[in-house]
Amino acid sequence: MPRNLVFITYDSCRLDSALAAKAPNLNRLGEIEARWSYASWTAPSHYAYMMGLVPHKSPPHVYASDVYKEDFRRWTDRLEIPRLQFETFLPELSLPAMLRKHGYRNFARVSMPVLNPFTGVNRAFDDYRLMQNHNDFAGMVKEIAFSDTQPSFWFLNLGETHYPYMLKDAELPHISGLHGVTKALAKGQDAGGQVDRKEMSLEEFFSDTVMRGLHQQQIRCVEYLDGLLGALFDKAPANTWFMIMGDHGEAFGEEGYFGHGPVMHKKVFEVPFVEGLRPA
Repeated sequence: MPRNLVFITYDSCRLDSALAAKAPNLNRLGEIEARWSYASWTAPSHYAYMMGLVPHKSPPHVYASDVYKEDFRRWTDRLEIPRLQFETFLPELSLPAMLRKHGYRNFARVSMPVLNPFTGVNRAFDDYRLMQNHNDFAGMVKEIAFSDTQPSFWFLNLGETHYPYMLKDAELPHISGLHGVTKALAKGQDAGGQVDRKEMSLEEFFSDTVMRGLHQQQIRCVEYLDGLLGALFDKAPANTWFMIMGDHGEAFGEEGYFGHGPVMHKKVFEVPFVEGLRPA
């Protein structure tokens, strides 16, 4: 039977946060690599991932087509599918559709509303759900089950490493993502900064103290997730291939930037990537 596949994105997690965290389970899986996301925010990044294109190494002096070919060829080794035919990616150019053709049942649990089940990311999934709680990897781990007779694909998008990084600080501004902005505009409301929060000026928010504090909190979120990752390793059969990565990074005050999305900065594209067979 082909291997089970667990594909996890730590939303907004930048490379140095994953490297700085005390995360023994993440490191048991393999060496954390520096990779580059195809996009600076959640939706387009996940569209690329669900096409089978994971964060790239940005190699110089190569054709882009060679990078794509290597990405697609790697699926043969990851999944141990005998005679994996590359035309099974066509015409959808879809990882879950390809897996379905090879007998997989496809499941998704996502944290970001911009990936909700009505979006195009939900293609060729048997069970796709937006979690009610932004920070519920624990709930995902509790739900996950593997079959003894059919390979499973689990796609998990984790919100713990996304702003506000599990913080419940009344002074922090409420910063909506694209989904929240659109929702507010549809209701005729202001979609910007402060919603039922104490006022914090932009100058205060962009202070070194606040930016450093938020970065340290993202590191702590990676450490929190690591305990749950160990529980998921325990649940998974030995023939389960894990892939864990950031979907994009985050700016923490570098050159005056915070966050991601309409931010063209190295830290927003630099992401951690690690993969391997479930650790013994």
